[in-house]
Amino acid sequence: GGTPTLLTASQIEESISAVGDSWELADDIEITIEANPETLNKEFLIDLRSAGINRISIGMQSAVNHVLAVLERNHTPNKAVEMAKLAREVGFRYISLDLIYGTPGETEADWQESLLAVVNSGVDHVSAYSLIVEPGTRLAKRVNRGEIIENSDDLLADRYIQAETVLTEAGFYNYETSNWAISKESECRHNLAYWHSQNWWGIGPGAHSHIGGVRWWNYKHPRRYNELVRSNKSPAQAGEILTTEDIRLEQIMLLLRLSTGLPLNILNGTEYDRVKLLVDEGLGYLENNRLILTLAGRLLADGIATRILG
Repeated sequence: GGTPTLLTASQIEESISAVGDSWELADDIEITIEANPETLNKEFLIDLRSAGINRISIGMQSAVNHVLAVLERNHTPNKAVEMAKLAREVGFRYISLDLIYGTPGETEADWQESLLAVVNSGVDHVSAYSLIVEPGTRLAKRVNRGEIIENSDDLLADRYIQAETVLTEAGFYNYETSNWAISKESECRHNLAYWHSQNWWGIGPGAHSHIGGVRWWNYKHPRRYNELVRSNKSPAQAGEILTTEDIRLEQIMLLLRLSTGLPLNILNGTEYDRVKLLVDEGLGYLENNRLILTLAGRLLADGIATRILG
């Protein structure tokens, strides 16, 4: 995660080997790396593939120059697609392009151009997230000064529906609110592990981990993290033990985002009654004793979880 392609291929291979020395790796392991397009070239992609990485997620964000400029991205509009095609050429099994919609100044035509560029790139996975203007960033300061206007929730909903339409027509299907795949095999295993509240170890500054109902996070500053590791001390800054009820509430919020839906057997009677109201409103439907959100429901997924929980 982050931008690991700022490291050399040999450093990345060394990290993977260290993991393999501590844990037994599955024969069919999926190793994903995130990458910014400007950090990639054919030689580097070959080296990454040789290091054992078989899935790559490239931060395309947009195919339009002025949108990339607002996002302060350095790559040219066609760079991500070029790298995706090269990744396929050198043997990556699964390739994802990641998009951001709702950037101030992005038009419907701009977003359509980005979606069509992804569809024509030959990738088998697409992620699309609405832009979040984080407080304290230069983008937030520009919004606060009135230089650019943040988009409304209604416009963001329109962009999401546009993505669903274009991607579905191209043969993709939505398996998680913000993720589309061509096939079951191309669904991101890491994403699914997170949404199913499975166990994961996070290594590195600021990394989060979840093992057996215990969640913790490491110190963010690399210097502090390094000092602790070199002293054979835990780099964890803090953590929490999840109660049975904590786990249940998180399952409701996370499983709602999946196309496989929310199992009704984890709900209490009052919550089940609220689900029936949501179905009556056309926000979901019941199938195999699960609540599955409709497109209208996916637009309101977080709010629906809140409504179910009361």
